[in-house]
Formats: sequence, C-alpha cells, structure tokens
Amino acid sequence: MTLSSLLPMEIAAMRFIDLPQVAALEAAAQVFPWREEHFTDSLHAGDRGWVLWRGAQCLGFVLSMHAADEAHLLNLAVAPAVQRQGLGAKLLRHVLRDAAAVGIRRMYLETRASNQRAQTLYSAFGFQEIGLRKAYYPNGNGREDALVFCASLDNWKE
Repeated sequence: MTLSSLLPMEIAAMRFIDLPQVAALEAAAQVFPWREEHFTDSLHAGDRGWVLWRGAQCLGFVLSMHAADEAHLLNLAVAPAVQRQGLGAKLLRHVLRDAAAVGIRRMYLETRASNQRAQTLYSAFGFQEIGLRKAYYPNGNGREDALVFCASLDNWKE
C-alpha cells in the first residue's frame, strides 16, 4: 500500500488544465485513443467531463454531450492499474446522476462489439442494446462493429 492509495477519491469537473493527464490515461487505456486535441475540442463545444482523482493522480474520466433532453456518452476510461475495482461504475453512476439532474431523459453510447466488460457494465446500469454501427471502430485488422446502447433516465435515482 502506498501513501497515495490512502488519499480519498473525488470526482471533479474536467478542466482544460487536466487534459494532459486525461489524454495520457486515455493513451494507456485504449488501443486507438483520443488525442489531447479531441478532449480540448469536446470541452470547447460544451461537453460535460468529469475526472476521478486520488490526490493529484488521474484514475479515470468520463465525457458526455448533452442536446435537448438526450445525452451521448462520448468516452469513459479507467487507468489500467486500477481497472476492475469499480471505478468505471463510479464514473458511470456520476455521469448518469449529472445528466438526470439537468433533465436528460435518455443517454446513448456505442461500444466495441468485442468489449464484453463494457457491455456488462452498461447493462448493469439499465442500458439496452438498440442497434449496430457496422465498421465503426478501427482495429488492427481494419474496422470493428459498434453496438449502440440506450438507457432511459426518466426514473433514474441511483
């Protein structure tokens, strides 16, 4: 156990100053990561981002786009060293709570067809598969399909 692991975790709004750490975590967690410019563009566009911190260490983040009464989960990642500890669920719960609080009625997302862990997480939070986007994601052999999920937030109270 390290001293930093004794610090409490907190979720804070994503700021431009956070983006180098967010992009570094994304690069460590994803095979085809967003670049820092993608995060910058997203924040400039008014998307809502949240970062999970333990002290000065970025453990994960989530980013969503709101339009009218719908939202789209754009990106969620957890640092590889702390995956499988419930932090993805913590971030997803936070973004859903935030969206419901501002009147969002539905949230959509895409995930790789091969990403069973993500599908299990999203299903546990009430997301249901509603479609397929053919050849949506790049992969080492060309393109991979995305599964499209949707969750109703009308009665979301977690």
